[in-house]
Amino acid sequence: MDHPDGKFLHESLQDRKSVKALLEALTKAIGKGELTLNDDDNALTLPLDKLLSLMIKADRTDGRCSVDIRLTWTEQASAAAKKTNPSVS
Repeated sequence: MDHPDGKFLHESLQDRKSVKALLEALTKAIGKGELTLNDDDNALTLPLDKLLSLMIKADRTDGRCSVDIRLTWTEQASAAAKKTNPSVS
């Protein structure tokens, strides 16, 4: 399945229950092997590889707290598609 390039960005103020539901949906998508993000403005589908790089970063400075979770991976199907078959003569 071919997935076109694209970007998705969504930022909003949510209560804890809504954030929990979104994170649970994210974990289900990771389990399925395909992540589809969408809102009123745009949508993006990302096929997930079996190995993902995970980074978790947390910070508390002057009463402001943040947690960043980043997943990165390489689409193996795309990398394999770029290779040409060897030739023998």
